Amino acid sequence: MIPYILILYFTRGNSTSKMAHHIARGVESVAEIEARLRQAPPPGQSTTLPDQGPPYATLDDLSHCAGLALGSPTRFGNMSGILKSFLDSTGGLWQSGALIGKPAGCFTSTASLHGGQESTLLSMMIPLLHHGMILVGIPYNETELFTTTTGGTPYGPSHFAGVDSQNPLSTEEKQLCFKFGKRLAEVALKLK
Repeated sequence: MIPYILILYFTRGNSTSKMAHHIARGVESVAEIEARLRQAPPPGQSTTLPDQGPPYATLDDLSHCAGLALGSPTRFGNMSGILKSFLDSTGGLWQSGALIGKPAGCFTSTASLHGGQESTLLSMMIPLLHHGMILVGIPYNETELFTTTTGGTPYGPSHFAGVDSQNPLSTEEKQLCFKFGKRLAEVALKLK
């Protein structure tokens, strides 16, 4: 079976989903690993199919991944409640140590430029650390971190979506998502 990077996200205005697809392109640019896109299921809906987009994630998707990209829009400087609820259901994986030593990183989008991109990314990392995952960010040799005027942080990709998610991803944001996905895939293969 080919190893995969699980790209697990919640989206409301579709910006986080667009980022996930650029991250998947980065993962898929690396030979011998693939991207698996999944949405965080609303509580009690894990067995149904979403109206649009990829299927809902299962604990098996998470347990068997070679690495994880975790995405959420910002909610008051934190991840969405739906994503948090899914992570709260992973106690069995924590107890078994299923995620220990696997690479993981985070991505986010915000309605305002200073709407908590970095605090959201940092808050999303806390459960990953508790699972024993190895955090992967974006190093400053990726020059888009110096030129972006919208989103993009060393903590992970970010996007300034605007109040109604009307802002398209900037060139720098797309490139940082791609490079983040590629880096996660490369690290996952090295750790295997």
